Amino acid sequence: MAVDVLTETLIDRPVHDVAAFAGDPARAPEWYANIKSVEWETSPPLAVGSRIAFVAHFLGRRLAYTYEIRELVPDARLVMSTAQGPFPMETTYTWAAEGDQTRMTLRNRGEPAGFSALLAPFMAMMMRRANVADLAKLKAVLEAG
Repeated sequence: MAVDVLTETLIDRPVHDVAAFAGDPARAPEWYANIKSVEWETSPPLAVGSRIAFVAHFLGRRLAYTYEIRELVPDARLVMSTAQGPFPMETTYTWAAEGDQTRMTLRNRGEPAGFSALLAPFMAMMMRRANVADLAKLKAVLEAG
């Protein structure tokens, strides 16, 4: 069973500000509760082909994975994916202007394998909950600054 979780929020900041902050991997621990560290495997700046290692904690487990940037359209779209581990994942951010605000969407999708496949519905529910909280934190951080 595939997991496909889409969440979104409206942030009271211009698209460029939201995309610059949210699209900067080094800032991920500032708004993702589960991401504990980020390390560039390739040299910045972010570009298609860039590789970034993340360490996260999710459902009581430590997860270490490397995302590769697959698509990057400045101020519009960022797609990154990982192929390793029991749960290969693709994460997509999109940013769109709505007046003076920005609608940001966060989509996580993947195809869990093995034992993880049995937990897919539960994982999707927990991912949705985490993503809603993460976008709320991003909104609060950006609107405060």
